[in-house]
Amino acid sequence: MALPGTGRSFDQFRADDLDCRVYAGNQTGITPNDAGASSAVSSAVVGTAIGALAGAAFGDPAAGAGVGLIGGSMYGASSAYGSQYAVQRAYDNSYTQCMYAKGHKVPAAGYTSGNSRRSSYSEAPAAAIPPPPPGSPPPPPPGVRY
Repeated sequence: MALPGTGRSFDQFRADDLDCRVYAGNQTGITPNDAGASSAVSSAVVGTAIGALAGAAFGDPAAGAGVGLIGGSMYGASSAYGSQYAVQRAYDNSYTQCMYAKGHKVPAAGYTSGNSRRSSYSEAPAAAIPPPPPGSPPPPPPGVRY
């Protein structure tokens, strides 16, 4: 969910939203539904083939193929969900980056002083942040929180 940035008109927000949706779609190259369908079908096909081979080894390729199809389909359903989730996350990240770069407010997770997780909105700064004055202490190492 993104919100119009400070001083941005709703019409500009709508135009940027459309532009960022196209951008995010181009970054992922596939829709979440297509990724899931492809994963589910390929898992079912592989499961059927492996089941048929196992069934042939035990003298009943048809039963093996049936068991393989069922097992492959069950695995494919789980795999499809994972594929859809990964594509949706990549799309959401690209969209959020685009809207932020255009100066709009986007969801941002952060920590309060008590280290409890909270959500808020972050807006791209209007101007660049100036460098620290000469003689300032170095920043803390990555991963250190105060």
